[in-house]
Amino acid sequence: MIHSVYEWITANTTEVTGTVLGLIYIVFSIRQNILTWPIGLLSSVFYIVIFFSSQLYAAMGLQVYYAFISIYGWYYWKKGQKEEDSNQISFVRRTGKNLWIKILVAEIVVFVSLYFILKNLTDSDVPVLDALTTSTSIIATWMLARKLLENWIIWIFSDFLCIFLYFQKGLWPTTILFTVYTIMAFVGYFEWRKNLNIQLEKNT
Repeated sequence: MIHSVYEWITANTTEVTGTVLGLIYIVFSIRQNILTWPIGLLSSVFYIVIFFSSQLYAAMGLQVYYAFISIYGWYYWKKGQKEEDSNQISFVRRTGKNLWIKILVAEIVVFVSLYFILKNLTDSDVPVLDALTTSTSIIATWMLARKLLENWIIWIFSDFLCIFLYFQKGLWPTTILFTVYTIMAFVGYFEWRKNLNIQLEKNT
C-alpha cells in the first residue's frame, strides 16, 4: 500500500507540489500575510503545466493571469503596510454598489469571451465550466489583491464549481485542494469580516 502511494506521488509530482503550495497559499491569504503572493506565484507555475496537459486551456490561462496578479498583489499589499516590519496590508474594505456593477459587467464580458475562444478555437470538452470557473477566479483574485471582503463569496462559488470540473478531469489532488479551498473560503470570509469589524470599532 505504502509503495503504491509512493509510486503514485512520484508519477504525479507536479500536481502534488502545486496542491501543497495551493494549500499554503490559502492559509496565508486568510491570515492576510504578504507571503500569499510569492507562494501563489510558485503554485501558478506548476498549474500551468498541469492544466495544459489536461486540455483545460482557460484554467491554464488563468494561472498565467495569477502569476501577474501575484506580482501586483505583492506590490499592493507591501505598499499598503502600516509599518515596515508588518506582514499585513492596513485594512479590509467592503465592495461598493458601483464597483459591484463594474465587476458584474467584467464577469459577463470575460466569461463570454473565454467561452467563444474555448468553443471555437480549442479542443476543450468543457468550455462552459472552464470559462465560468476561470472568469470568476479572475474577478476574485483581483478583489483579493485589493483586499475587498467579498472576494471570499466569489471564491466559494468558483471553488465549488472547480470541484466538479477537476473531478471530471481525474485531477484527484486538485479536486481535494479545491474542496479544501471551498471550506477555507468560508473561513476566510468570517476571519476578514471579523478583522473589518475590529477596524471599524477602532475608527469610532
